[in-house]
Amino acid sequence: MAEEQKKQYLVKISEEVENGHFTNAVSVHFNGNECVLDMGYTLPNAEKPTIKIVSRINMTHKTAESFLKVLSNALLDFKNKNEKNEKKD
Repeated sequence: MAEEQKKQYLVKISEEVENGHFTNAVSVHFNGNECVLDMGYTLPNAEKPTIKIVSRINMTHKTAESFLKVLSNALLDFKNKNEKNEKKD
């Protein structure tokens, strides 16, 4: 059985996207075809508690599973590095 080779991609990002958006709230929705992430932030001092959505991400179920794995691994790496740095101090 031949080993599957990983493709290396060139990643391009526009200036608008490069600046990013601050978010402190996320909503996840699934339907039969896709997963939808709404990213937003809470508006301070609003009369009613309000979340302003700044980005919507649509992805397939397979991509959502891959995203979950990548995000989980990145968070574990981050936590492990912080734990090591705290022990050094």
